[in-house]
Amino acid sequence: MKSYFSVLSAPGAWRFLLPALAARLPFAMLQIGILMLVQWATGSYGWGGIASAAAAVAQAVTGPRMGRLADRYGQARVLVPQVAAHAVLLGGLLVLARAEAAPLALIVMAGLAGATMPLVGSMVRARWAHMLPAEKVGTAFAVESITDELTFTVAPIILIAVATGFSPVWALLVALVLVVAGTLAFAAVRTGAPTPTGATAKGGGGVLRRRGVGVLAGALLSIGTVFGSLQVGITSLTEELGRAGAAGPIYGTFSAGSMAGGLAYGALRWRTALTRRMAVLLVLLSGALVVPALAHGIGLMYAAAALAGIVIAPCVITGYTLLDGLVPAGVRTEAYAWLNGAIGLGIATGAAVAGQLVDAFGPSAAFLFPPLTTAFAAVLVIVRRHNLEPVPVVVPERELVAA
Repeated sequence: MKSYFSVLSAPGAWRFLLPALAARLPFAMLQIGILMLVQWATGSYGWGGIASAAAAVAQAVTGPRMGRLADRYGQARVLVPQVAAHAVLLGGLLVLARAEAAPLALIVMAGLAGATMPLVGSMVRARWAHMLPAEKVGTAFAVESITDELTFTVAPIILIAVATGFSPVWALLVALVLVVAGTLAFAAVRTGAPTPTGATAKGGGGVLRRRGVGVLAGALLSIGTVFGSLQVGITSLTEELGRAGAAGPIYGTFSAGSMAGGLAYGALRWRTALTRRMAVLLVLLSGALVVPALAHGIGLMYAAAALAGIVIAPCVITGYTLLDGLVPAGVRTEAYAWLNGAIGLGIATGAAVAGQLVDAFGPSAAFLFPPLTTAFAAVLVIVRRHNLEPVPVVVPERELVAA
């Protein structure tokens, strides 16, 4: 565990980690919170699902552009107006829901609220990459993966507890308070914040057009489908088996397995090249995801969820670590935002496809989609592995002469 202690004991790290945790909890609440809110206001899960998807797509589209601005002008100068806009728009969505506004108005406002959601997680990763030596960045990204799992486990519990105890309006109001307070506190801490360089990729694709970034985004989009598909598959299967209450603990087992896998992966010293490691992990993940499709009992589902969880976190950590070697320091926040957005789109896609499969063929069909998407990701990484090699640092001739 020394590797973790050396990362977490970096000077000033906890000053930005604690407010970042508060700001990241609402990120894990937003999509399911919007689904519950719109369903509560309209009586339709269909409208709720569309509104939730609108928020997810808007996040994926605008996140990298916000990251680009943060690289160019600094994190605080982007976060403060962004969270202010998010507070106004999410507050407007709550007002419209209470007024039982038309579904289209709720969907539009949900998309705008998603578009302005501060992606603090990308900025934390940029701080780690800025303040730590290269050999410690992988461990720091393991910490981030564990934090993501923790937030996506704890946040829905808080949200659902408040929503069922009071109403979805109050649940999203709690999320609103957390994101505003956490984001403003995080922005006020300058420890580890990268110095604005003004460096930004030109053209509509930005950093996505750089060598290898699109490959990684495609791979992590495929990984994102695992989360969305398992949520739908586990929920529908446990309901069919008459054990609906087991859905939460089973998905919690998946998250616990992911945290354990991330901890072990980040603590080990690896000699295998990152690209080869990514390909092997994706193959293992695809194989592990076949097991849920074969598990028709509650006990087997616990084991299948744990197995898939153990492998998925190392895949995500390796993806972010690979990205760190592909982009210069001046565009890291935007680059990480692309991967975050890809995972978010994958979650939405996985949930949508799995829902259709369940309606057409039954609960077990939901588990057929993730092995295919992760196998595709493995093939993509293997075929395009030459694009994932780290970009060599070119030292100007004048510096070599001076040396």
